[in-house]
Order: sequence, then C-alpha cells, then structure tokens
Amino acid sequence: MEFNDPAPLSITAMILNLVFGLGLSVLLAIYYARFGDSLSNRSKFAPILPLLSLITLLVISIVKSSLALSLGLVGALSIVRFRTAIKDPEELIFLFFAIAIGLGLGADQRVPTLVAFIVIMVYLFGRKIINKSFNISAKNNLYLNILLPLSSTSDDAFGFVNEVLSEELESADLRRFETNGQELHLVFYFRTKTTDTFARLSNRIHEKYETATINIVEQNNLLGG
Repeated sequence: MEFNDPAPLSITAMILNLVFGLGLSVLLAIYYARFGDSLSNRSKFAPILPLLSLITLLVISIVKSSLALSLGLVGALSIVRFRTAIKDPEELIFLFFAIAIGLGLGADQRVPTLVAFIVIMVYLFGRKIINKSFNISAKNNLYLNILLPLSSTSDDAFGFVNEVLSEELESADLRRFETNGQELHLVFYFRTKTTDTFARLSNRIHEKYETATINIVEQNNLLGG
C-alpha cells in the first residue's frame, strides 16, 4: 500500500455495504424503540442509530485503503470533544452496537457482521422472553416525595402519611424525614403493581392537605435503591 496513493474504492461494494448496513441498523433501531428499557425518549434516540452506522461505514471505507488517511483520521479524532454525557448504559451499548455494524461492513466483513448481529439479537430477544416469562425484569426504583404544610405542632402528618401508604402500597421505605415546624418533607422508596394506586394515594393526601405537593420519580441510578 502506498502512503500517499490510496487504493481505488469500489463503488459497487460500498453501495452494497451501505444498503446492507442500513437494513441491519434499521432493525436495531426498531428493536431499541420497541423493546428498550432506557428511560430516555427512545423514539427520538432510535433514528440516530442507522445514521451512526452508515457514517461509520463511510469513514472506514474511505480510510481503510490509505495509511495517510488513517493517520489523518486519528489526528482529527484526537481534537474532537463530545460534551453530551451518555448516562444510561443501555444507550451506550446500542450506540456501540451501531458503530460495530458500520466498522464490520466498512471493512467488507459482511458475513461475520451478519452472524454477530444475529447472535446478539437472538440473545436480546431471548433475554426479553425469559424476563417476561419468569417476571425477573429489572425493578423500577420509585421514589415518592411528599411536602406537607403543618397547621399546628400537634398535627400528626407523619402518622397520617404512614397510614395511607401502608394501606395503598405493597411496601414503603422511608429515605428522608425533614421538618422546620411549618412544613414536613418526606421521601419514600416504594413498590406497587398498578398505577391506579398513585391517584388514590394523591386524592387521600389532598383531602386532608389541599396544598400538599406530591411527586413520584423513577431513579434507577440512585444508590441504596
């Protein structure tokens, strides 16, 4: 391979790789949008995956035939800084999956890429089926934030909330208790099987404390959840 003279790029092979890569990456995007567990907006994130695969495929197809272009790519990437943090591990996995598709097809490794894609997708579907069949899917960490006004020092707001939670929820674990004499702030980690519980719980608390603030937050990354 000449350092300054890149080998000719086969347009036919590149088009075939692009079409093949588009098909695989679209299937990946459909799976992620339909079956992903990420808390982010999957419908907006999924269309990025085919674009990422095709762009990676294009870059690899161009630089693989020239050492000079390869070294130039390394230098260019060394000054690129990505400021958007990927906080969800599942997003990172699917991003890497999309890049791997582009890398494999950009290197003209169609059969190994297809075989790896099938094996990984079979594993993903199998995991979903097993988790659903045996009810072993990852549990959501739901946190209930309650802010109550205290009308008097004798107001047993904490006892009232505990009574409501014990009747409406499967389990409730107190994580925070804070009061300044005028307001009571409580944070509970809880589990429930139905979303109807949220409405009943909120209605019962607001019947006694009209100005109460109630928030339910899902935090899978909090320690101790």
